[in-house]
Amino acid sequence: MKRPWIHNAKTDGWFILSPPFLILLIIFLFQKQIQGLENHYSFYTWLFLIVFVDVAHLYSTLFKTYFVKEEIRKRKLLYYGIPVLGWILGLILYQFGSLTFWSVLALIAVFHFIRQQYGFMRIYARFEPNNWRKRIDAIAVYSATIFPMLYWFKTPRAFTWFIENEFNWLQNLPDYTHAITILYFVILIIWLIKTAFEIFKTQQFNFPKIALIIGTYLSWYFGIVYFNNDLVFTFLNVISHGIPYVALIYIREIRQKDPQKLNGFSIFKSTFGIFLFIIVILVFAFFEEFLWEILVWNEHFSLNLNISLNWFQFLIPLLVVPQLTHYLLDGFIWRKPKKDD
Repeated sequence: MKRPWIHNAKTDGWFILSPPFLILLIIFLFQKQIQGLENHYSFYTWLFLIVFVDVAHLYSTLFKTYFVKEEIRKRKLLYYGIPVLGWILGLILYQFGSLTFWSVLALIAVFHFIRQQYGFMRIYARFEPNNWRKRIDAIAVYSATIFPMLYWFKTPRAFTWFIENEFNWLQNLPDYTHAITILYFVILIIWLIKTAFEIFKTQQFNFPKIALIIGTYLSWYFGIVYFNNDLVFTFLNVISHGIPYVALIYIREIRQKDPQKLNGFSIFKSTFGIFLFIIVILVFAFFEEFLWEILVWNEHFSLNLNISLNWFQFLIPLLVVPQLTHYLLDGFIWRKPKKDD
């Protein structure tokens, strides 16, 4: 089997595979200190985790989409239509109330997070045959991510995806937690047995794929089910999702691209370019969050603009366009022909 690394073992290991393991280790070693961070340094945790990782990662997509002239030329309808569709969708949803708006957006975000883990699994399994073993890997990834969310829907948590009570309407469903817990561990055991059998039979060890699936199990289970802590959830959720995505964009769209196809991005290939790449996405992220703060939230920055709540039905759907565009475009920009899968 060919080496399945996206770039190489060192880069993939540090930036794509290790985040859930490292963050979980830090959480277990420094639980008291993490609680202190949450209580006394909430601004800095918000700035680093939400702005500089979570929001920044969605702007890294620009280097695969809107910053690439050839991409825009080939798929104008997609790249111009998705933001417009996102705003219209937001306007419609907000007419049903802010809670409905944020609940639907949260479900779209959850789907996006789940699909990213599945996508990484498929990348690391791309040289393996499409057979029952690969299907078990896919089922394992979906189980590792969907079970914690179903558990969250029925069990009140001390954290939110976007706003309070966003999933409360799902608590009226019959209690299914016992059944899905059994199913969850059955799937996990089947995957472990399958993986052991695969290694024994083929004498090959697809380390990145296995590490990716185990990391997914750990980050989602401990972040949502085991711990019931806002900062712990944010640490595991944001770092495990955002850092690998930024790394994938940089590797695929800059590092591995032919210089003639970089569309003016050659400057980003150097060591200095890596920092410039990061600075660009951080600036975009900070500017967006600054707008959210002064126009809507007023939690960390406030200019006392006193915007009427009546304007929120237009303003909030507009501000959420970059985020929703990222979620929707991700369903298109990573698709490959089956022969390349």
